[in-house]
Amino acid sequence: MIVETRARVNENGRVVIPSSFRKALGIEVGDEVVLRIEDDELRITTQQRRIQRAQRRARQYVKPGTSLVNELLAERRKAARNE
Repeated sequence: MIVETRARVNENGRVVIPSSFRKALGIEVGDEVVLRIEDDELRITTQQRRIQRAQRRARQYVKPGTSLVNELLAERRKAARNE
């Protein structure tokens, strides 16, 4: 996979994302992308990729087999009973 390329910005400020990059990121025609400036660089990703990254990070701190949804629901029910 190509990890770096050069592209030109046209008069409308547009840059074409090469097909190999779109394919690697799972970007399809019509998809919405997220643009972010980080460390003086423009980063392009999808919301789905951001969610997947957050899930991977969260898994580091959660024991296997633990359902965060079930824990949250239990906490909410307990709080509701205490009101």
